[in-house]
Amino acid sequence: MLNWETLLSATRYGHPADRDPNRSDYHRDYDRIVFSTAFRRLGRKTQVHPFSVNDHVHSRLTHSIEVSSVGRSLAITIFHLIKQYLPKYINEYQFGTIVQSACLAHDIGNPPFGHAGEAAIREWFRKNRTSAPLCGLSEKEIADFENFDGNAQGHRILSKLEYHFLDGGMRLTYATIGSMMKYPQIAKYGCPTSLFSTEADLYSITAETLGLPQIDSGKWVRHPLVYLIEAADDICYSILDVEDAIELGILTFADVRDMFSYLCGPEVNIDREYEENGRNFRDFLSSIRGKAIQNLIDDVAVVFVNHYEEIMEGKLSKHLIDLSKSDVMWGIRIAKRLGVERIYPDRRKTELEVGSYTTLATVLDAFINGVYDYRLNGKNSYRADRIVRLIGQAKIGQSVSAAEAYHQVLDFVSGMTDNYATYLARQIGGLAMGV
Repeated sequence: MLNWETLLSATRYGHPADRDPNRSDYHRDYDRIVFSTAFRRLGRKTQVHPFSVNDHVHSRLTHSIEVSSVGRSLAITIFHLIKQYLPKYINEYQFGTIVQSACLAHDIGNPPFGHAGEAAIREWFRKNRTSAPLCGLSEKEIADFENFDGNAQGHRILSKLEYHFLDGGMRLTYATIGSMMKYPQIAKYGCPTSLFSTEADLYSITAETLGLPQIDSGKWVRHPLVYLIEAADDICYSILDVEDAIELGILTFADVRDMFSYLCGPEVNIDREYEENGRNFRDFLSSIRGKAIQNLIDDVAVVFVNHYEEIMEGKLSKHLIDLSKSDVMWGIRIAKRLGVERIYPDRRKTELEVGSYTTLATVLDAFINGVYDYRLNGKNSYRADRIVRLIGQAKIGQSVSAAEAYHQVLDFVSGMTDNYATYLARQIGGLAMGV
């Protein structure tokens, strides 16, 4: 049985915290994430629709902020339902802030172009598996790249890269780190994954501190708060992907009427709300969004409590949203169906995603081959020297393994915004030829 005394550990990665009389350790986690450059770059990264000219369409940044808001409210609701099991020194605001921080960081490792970018990176490494730069990598090492996942890159950013390079990263609490590990298994087990082999030892310490047992070598039991981050993410992207699709003319009110009817319940007359808001979807959504999200939060909280023992035994394998049998969850199911059938196959979105494959292939061709050349010849190769300078990581040379050097390339590439990746691919396109 998992124990909240260890699960909510405020011990920090690598370094003890200086006490702050005005902020809890968990609030400091939140502040560190907000002020990080990795978080700031999410403002120019795709949520669903690349390069949208409509300012009302979500980016990864706005999505992450909204998920953190829903996650905090969900956690506070659940706190009051299970507080008899929680340590007396934890209050609802601290409990909520752990989830809020983890939600805020849940997409911090996503590469440019969203899930299309993840797929493009994986495909490049699989296609080039037998090339000179990659042929010497072990199966464990190549699995990190062939199963590249923004979740695992996010853990790498938080625990190793941002603020204190190779010295604890952001130095967040173990409670926050554990709560954002949606898939606590190393990449050799396939996608999705929240952990590269290069950070497995770090997470092993985290899991031991939190009291999360190993299921297998390199695979751990989930932290109970992960289920809340997952539910908050599902709630937000299901509703807000629909909102963006309406903004872009992909869907109409008629397409989503039944969805919002389920989400708001019988106490809200959807048709009347739409008419009273002048058939303006933005105004309509502003008037009913809060009710829809609150209904979902209340429903998920009940599901969490109903499955509490299974969660605390580390045995729950399904999403909380999938376990709900209430009418309100039919709204989410309709939203997900609309996503699969209407939103994600949109022609312009598809065209831009195909283009992202070419963009990232150009960048990876240049940088992986350039770093390989640099490791062989150092500054004797003018082109390779310039490529390493662009990455800006002095330790990428002969002092680290090839696998770690390529991880540092992906640190650079996955950190790019959509705009910068496109710009850089155009600038270095000539460098990639003949390398």
